[in-house]
Amino acid sequence: MYVTGLQLKNYRNLGEEELKPCRNINVIYGNNAQGKTNIIEALWLFCGGHSFKGSKENEFIKFGEKFARIKTQFFAQDREQEAEIVFGSNKKEVIINGVKKSGSSSLIGKYTAVVFSPEDLTLVKRGPGARRRFIDSAICREKIQNAVVISRYNQTLNQRNALLKDIFRHPELRKTLGIWDDTLSYLGAQIIHRRLNYIEELSKFAREYHLGISEEKEQLELKYNSTCSAEPGDSLSEITEKLSRRLSESVNDDCKNGYTGAGPHRDDFDIIINSRKARIFASQGQQRSAVLSLKLAEAQVLSELTGENPVILLDDVLSELDKKRQDFLLNKIKDYQVFITCCDFEEEGLLKEGKKFLIKEGRIT
Repeated sequence: MYVTGLQLKNYRNLGEEELKPCRNINVIYGNNAQGKTNIIEALWLFCGGHSFKGSKENEFIKFGEKFARIKTQFFAQDREQEAEIVFGSNKKEVIINGVKKSGSSSLIGKYTAVVFSPEDLTLVKRGPGARRRFIDSAICREKIQNAVVISRYNQTLNQRNALLKDIFRHPELRKTLGIWDDTLSYLGAQIIHRRLNYIEELSKFAREYHLGISEEKEQLELKYNSTCSAEPGDSLSEITEKLSRRLSESVNDDCKNGYTGAGPHRDDFDIIINSRKARIFASQGQQRSAVLSLKLAEAQVLSELTGENPVILLDDVLSELDKKRQDFLLNKIKDYQVFITCCDFEEEGLLKEGKKFLIKEGRIT
């Protein structure tokens, strides 16, 4: 797929602006704090998820205005399509191809993109929560059902945790835990099952990319760590049984601690280079190479699943990579539509072909 147009109104520091990109490389350049990342963020929001910066929706509205609007035209599934999201003070409105929808999750499967920001380069060293968000973001963009299951799981988890806190004061409530455990096991197993399959798919491509960037000196592996001992190849029913058993075994600890200690919300995955955990042993360069391989693999998995290349969004990431990794990345994404933000496109050696857009004080020129 590729984007043919983007219109913005009152979005963050941007007034009423329009972008008409080309089908290959689009460089968005300018000084810091001018609005470059805001454009990348707007393009990303059409994936149906949340801001990759973790921002709240009311932060999208320009100061002093009552609403913000982002609108895009894109080609996907063999036809021209259009999507619009309006952020108001109290509600959000989503319109896809002229039809009002209940939420931006309706865009999942229609519009696909992969975003790569400087924060992603620290994925190896960061806590398990960052890696869980990485994998869940990816599987949620595959199909809406995954997003629905994760949302329902989190709701059930919050209700169980609230009950666990009440049990401390009212022990008689402990007998009602089984109601939540059955639902939590059923939903949690679906998440773990999809994560295991996704890690297997991701590993295949990430291994190939990492061999290329390391000049075949390093082997990259990914290993999912499940708190209920789920393993690749387990069926959904087997994982459900394992998670149910783990919740039962840990009930005393859960009641004592006031939270649920096992389940996909506590899982993690290891990034392994030459049989050693990258989090502990890898140099900064090796860590960045591993993340670069993961993000390229993420795009490849989406491409394989949908039959279309996702849009690649690179937010100020080239300046964080050395020349070797820059060249490797740009070579591997040459068949995708790419949006790159940077301060100086000439310094980065960009735009041998494509278009450039200068951003200055919230204006696109």
